Amino acid sequence: MLKMPNCDRQKYSHAIVNQGHSRWFLTYISPVVVTALCLYTTSLTRAQELPTSNIPAPNVKPEVSTIPGAWGIIYGNQISLNGRTVAGAWLQRPGNADQPTIYISDGVLRQLIGVDLLNTNNPVEQPIDWFSPSNTPISLNAWLQRGYRYLEITNLVQTAGWQIQANGNILVISTPSANVREISQTRENFGERLTVNLDRPAPWQVRQELPVKSPQDPDTPTAKPSKIPNRIWKITIDGIADPALIQKYTPIPPVPLPAPLPAPVPNLLKQLLPAPEPLIQQVEVVNNQTVISLSIPFGMSPRITTVANPNRLIVDVRPDALVAKDITWARGLRWRQQIVNLGKERFPVVWLEINPRAFGLTLKPIRSNPNAVEGTAPLMQIAPRYSAAAAINAGYFNRNNRLPLGAIRQNGQWISGPILNRGAIAWNDAGEFYFDRLTLQETLTTANNLRSPILFLNSAYIQTGIARYTSLWGQFYTPLSDNEIILTVQKEQVITQLPGGKAGQTSFPIPPDGYLLVFRGNAVNTAAQLPIGTALNITSTTISSEFSRYPNIIGAGPLLIKNRQIVLDAKAEKFSDAFITEKAIRSGICTNSTGQLMITATHNRAGGPGPTLAEHAQLMQLLGCVDALNLDGGSSTSLYLGGQLLDRSPNTAARVHNGIGIFLEQK
Repeated sequence: MLKMPNCDRQKYSHAIVNQGHSRWFLTYISPVVVTALCLYTTSLTRAQELPTSNIPAPNVKPEVSTIPGAWGIIYGNQISLNGRTVAGAWLQRPGNADQPTIYISDGVLRQLIGVDLLNTNNPVEQPIDWFSPSNTPISLNAWLQRGYRYLEITNLVQTAGWQIQANGNILVISTPSANVREISQTRENFGERLTVNLDRPAPWQVRQELPVKSPQDPDTPTAKPSKIPNRIWKITIDGIADPALIQKYTPIPPVPLPAPLPAPVPNLLKQLLPAPEPLIQQVEVVNNQTVISLSIPFGMSPRITTVANPNRLIVDVRPDALVAKDITWARGLRWRQQIVNLGKERFPVVWLEINPRAFGLTLKPIRSNPNAVEGTAPLMQIAPRYSAAAAINAGYFNRNNRLPLGAIRQNGQWISGPILNRGAIAWNDAGEFYFDRLTLQETLTTANNLRSPILFLNSAYIQTGIARYTSLWGQFYTPLSDNEIILTVQKEQVITQLPGGKAGQTSFPIPPDGYLLVFRGNAVNTAAQLPIGTALNITSTTISSEFSRYPNIIGAGPLLIKNRQIVLDAKAEKFSDAFITEKAIRSGICTNSTGQLMITATHNRAGGPGPTLAEHAQLMQLLGCVDALNLDGGSSTSLYLGGQLLDRSPNTAARVHNGIGIFLEQK
């Protein structure tokens, strides 16, 4: 049932008349306006009364926007589901018969309610499956706004029997109380199946817990080829489990092993060996929710579906859990995912196909800190901050000092220069792209013909030689190594020359109309030849020169494919042997034969770890890539779309320095 907050509509009706509007306007047109004003004022009043949540929220604020064809649209960024407040984008529009229409972002419906989005080629209509009683799914109207795709939930609310109300910035949702009656487990040919019986449909969520790092963990650089620990997944259902279920799956305290026998018999040794971990570790009720903890072997994942009559959650634990999807999310933006076969191996790949020539679609580099170079944050926070509709993590960075290690060029300005002739992607606003290995060649010259190469621009990569730092680095530069010599240059002239001292101790201001030259190692001898007052000139060029045509560049590497041919040469791009042979989750970006851009996330193969670089290149080729680049991967891999990560549980994604954002302008 859709509830309206109480408010004095008569007061707003008199206000409209008193402003000179006719009774005809009040009778035939103003009810929608009255409702909108009433809802908006009530929302703002209640927003001051409600406690704030400590959960990070999308960067949207409650306000009334003037949008053609819509009056009094209210935006919110928190949702209270059965008393628990979490981040979530929603909006409210005046509807028919004095009833507002509520929209929730599709990411919230997936992650908070457990709704499955089904395939569609219509960006304004989204079929869903959620305890559907028949083969005919509910279809929800879709509306793209501010980087989110909102789905109208009127039909879902009525079908499910929810109560829903806008309360300031918070959308309050109450669902009928549900009971978890039984959990059964069966062995199938693909793996294990759990069937969770419910007395009625209920919201549910699933998330993977972060693994404990160990020498056996494949995400640890020193991983050893031994048994990989299981992953813990938690399924949370808005319902109360029967006490018998809780008792049945309450862990039993470990029994101490008996003292070793002088000559143990083989059968007794076998009995003393630890038994395989049970799939269901525990069932407990926390805050009126039933939490089912599962211990799932590495290389396998849960595939969860809902079934009606009777209402059930089906949890299939299998090596190929990814379900194929093909959803036209917006004009020019298509979400796809499927298992891709490479020889005998099967890899889950999630990707977005982007038409760079679609109306209002643009790409931009995005960073965790738009005001300085230093900083990291989860992509789930970075993308909404820029109002990006979609995004992928991009270049490498130093996790300790949170500084970039590769090219970031935006609107023709080098935020961070390239290193080690590594692969990069360049693009412009006309939808043109260029892939190659990239070097920035800068040369310092003086009036007396002293010529010295500047090896790095706004870079955290530390080597002997000269580096240059502009105001795009930030207001200050703090030495990254000991005993640097720092020259301040303004109006193409040296104005100060100072010792840097110990790394990390003293900050030197970067002039907004100049730059700093930093001399490291043997290059300090060159600094002695540049006394205060020396006139300087700097020339810059890119190799290949083609890069200079493009205002936006992101560097990562290695380059995987060029003109449909695999050109992988990680050694030439100075990647370590361990990195080259590592099997890990991978991010990638490429263009295909139709000029579409693709951003991809490839996760662990069925039954094992992720692809090597060579396998990643082959997978990108199988996807139809003409030119392709490997991006930063592992725990950094994050594919974002409209408030959600498509490829992994958000809590397992690491903080990143930068990414590539996709922006959609509404007509």
